[in-house]
Amino acid sequence: MTDSLHIILDDSAMIAAGQGNILASRLIHRAHAEPGWFLYAPACALVEADRRRPGTAEHIAALPGVTVIPLDLPAVLAVAHEDTWAEAHTRYTAQPALDRPDGAIVATADPDRWKGQPVRTLDLGPPPPDHT
Repeated sequence: MTDSLHIILDDSAMIAAGQGNILASRLIHRAHAEPGWFLYAPACALVEADRRRPGTAEHIAALPGVTVIPLDLPAVLAVAHEDTWAEAHTRYTAQPALDRPDGAIVATADPDRWKGQPVRTLDLGPPPPDHT
């Protein structure tokens, strides 16, 4: 394990950040202010987020703590045969890499989408209701 924390925003997390989600805001702040915290936005997920909520791409790309991950040739080869490029590029980006030897965690407002997928997730959704 490394001392760094690498987190990938999926398209639902990007939309949530633009809608004032407190957990997404905290991740963005930490990535900007704390050494060892890294936050990534895969380009394909950024496009999908902007399609669903116009203006999201500009908002996320302007944040100083967020690194946009381009769709380079290895990523193209990984996502080309998938139905959903946003999900495929996010999953590809979460895999271990030279700069992320332990891989990355996918921050999401839609954790059910990632069930059965080979990724670790961080649920940005609201807590379950308290039934006490």
